[in-house]
Amino acid sequence: MSGRVLVGVKRVIDYAVKIRVKPDNTGVVTDGVKHSMNPFCEIAVEEAVKLKEKKLIKEVVAVSCGPQQSQETIRTALAMGADRGIHVEVSGKDYENLGPLQVSKILAALAKKEDAQLILLGKQAIDDDCNQTGQMTAALLDWPQGTFASEVSLEGDKINLVREIDGGLEHIKINTPAVVTADLRLNTPRYATLPNIMKAKKKKIATMKPADLGVDLTSRLEVLKVEEPPQRQAGMKVETVEDLVGKLKEAGRI
Repeated sequence: MSGRVLVGVKRVIDYAVKIRVKPDNTGVVTDGVKHSMNPFCEIAVEEAVKLKEKKLIKEVVAVSCGPQQSQETIRTALAMGADRGIHVEVSGKDYENLGPLQVSKILAALAKKEDAQLILLGKQAIDDDCNQTGQMTAALLDWPQGTFASEVSLEGDKINLVREIDGGLEHIKINTPAVVTADLRLNTPRYATLPNIMKAKKKKIATMKPADLGVDLTSRLEVLKVEEPPQRQAGMKVETVEDLVGKLKEAGRI
């Protein structure tokens, strides 16, 4: 397959940041909080760049949907080796309501516009953990899908995949064009070197609106309330079953 690959890169709150819920319970605090590329998206970018280095594809295009700051995430992908970027600008209330279905519609429209042969995505994002965008994109395009990929290899217009499933590993072969989502063990993303970071500043990022792609961002979901999970109760050290029963009775748990 010598074609174009679209790679989705999502801007999320950094994995090392402690999440705080807003006082009005309408969401989580994002102002002044460090953001970075979703870790599974980094794995997808790395895989796309590796395929290009093997001369199996000709171009890697990084795509992100969100506010102006999403361009920083695209620049990171460009520094890792992507050729160019596309920023679909979404802000305000539309961004707050942006979910997997809306992103899938954007990706599907871009795949047609860019004549992509492969869409590579992280299997899920660490902020919402939905694990839906890849599957929905494949459904909208009526393309084969390979999810939770831990190995990817190309043979002409076929893709060989190893998928991680509950029972072990599953080997499948799908036709292109296709949608593939990256699992944790697919690869180890490279660090962007300083020379590549400087080169990334000169690479092109096209900016457009969802309306330019004919995509309606209307959401059918409404967030009613966001709450922190209840604190876990402290454990207890016991020597015997009798001790356990006694301590549970003392604590009023039985």
